[in-house]
Amino acid sequence: MTNSRYGQATAALIGVWFIFSIVASSLHLYQSGPGDPPLALGLSVLIPIALFAACFATSERFRQFALNLSPRSLTLVQSWRVAGYAFLVLYAYNILPGLFALPAGWGDVFIGLTAPFAAMSLANPTHRRSFIFWQILGIADLILAVTLGSLAWLIAPHGIPTSPNTALPLSLIPTFAVPLLLILHVICIAQATRWPAQAHSRVAEQLPSAAA
Repeated sequence: MTNSRYGQATAALIGVWFIFSIVASSLHLYQSGPGDPPLALGLSVLIPIALFAACFATSERFRQFALNLSPRSLTLVQSWRVAGYAFLVLYAYNILPGLFALPAGWGDVFIGLTAPFAAMSLANPTHRRSFIFWQILGIADLILAVTLGSLAWLIAPHGIPTSPNTALPLSLIPTFAVPLLLILHVICIAQATRWPAQAHSRVAEQLPSAAA
């Protein structure tokens, strides 16, 4: 399969995934009872990531397709995470608990605002380490948000529940956006690890010779 066909197939799968998330949310499949762990919501995050990891590890052609994607474009997609400001608004109206909404909201806003800088200035071999570090920060923000959203019922059983995250439109964030954006972070890191790590050393070697 060529890269163009992989691109078409991937776009179709993402579209089906998005529609499935909407339908499943409409049928309340992600909702759990009071005091019960959000297992369905957790599986909706883990399963797509596991499927991607399996394909990336076992299919050479899929791996090459993913590694040939533009790291700048993949990073720019993260800009939309400024929409995480909605978590802060919902917290202000006592709809979501601060335990989840504050770190998730501010973390998303930070990643979203810095994504254009990371895409335009860091997505190259010269800034390889900084680019990887930024991607790791983005992954850490997503993992923290999912963890707090899943365990809030256990940490603060009598506090404001995170049940709004299991219904539309918020349910699209953990069931679609979070795993997709985490996958994009992983692809960018995999790409950056293959960039020439000696870029800085070559520049340093050229400076003394230029001065001489």
